[in-house]
Amino acid sequence: MIIIGWAFAGIVVLGIIIYFISIYNGLVKLRRDIDKNWSNIDVLLKQRHDEIGKLIKVCEGYMKYERETLERITAMRTRYLSIENIDEKKQIDNQITEALKTIFAVAENYPELKSNNNFIQLQNRISELENEISDRREMYNESVNIYNIRINQIPDMIVAKMMGYVEQKLFSVPEEERKDVEVRFEFPK
Repeated sequence: MIIIGWAFAGIVVLGIIIYFISIYNGLVKLRRDIDKNWSNIDVLLKQRHDEIGKLIKVCEGYMKYERETLERITAMRTRYLSIENIDEKKQIDNQITEALKTIFAVAENYPELKSNNNFIQLQNRISELENEISDRREMYNESVNIYNIRINQIPDMIVAKMMGYVEQKLFSVPEEERKDVEVRFEFPK
């Protein structure tokens, strides 16, 4: 009888250990999905940054009065490539997206630029990349949301706390960047 009791207790303990291992493995998978989804965004952002350099070169000859905008995009692009912090990268990415909208809006006033094949191709390529980036942000947020829900549910919460897992931030656009883009033109007098 005692042997059966010990055997039963051993099976229960083994079951609990296996259960916690499966929870841990599930959390690890979710955590890695977040990293993978951010890496996918980062790859597209790198492609966009490469295209931005070409776009700026094409625009420089035409957009003499928007030099400040072009320089700002170049500075943000350089800064993005030099930082490691994901939250800072997200912030700079949002700023670049807004600056690109301004460039494309301002380009409407430069008929020669709008008809330049290189500009049209780059504008289309960057627009495609922006759409892909948007899709990847959505996938990233879905991964973060699933992960955050899991680490806040019992019993996953217990394993998450033991492993030091904390909530991740969703990719979001700051309030000031949700406003309409204001475009002003300064023509020489």
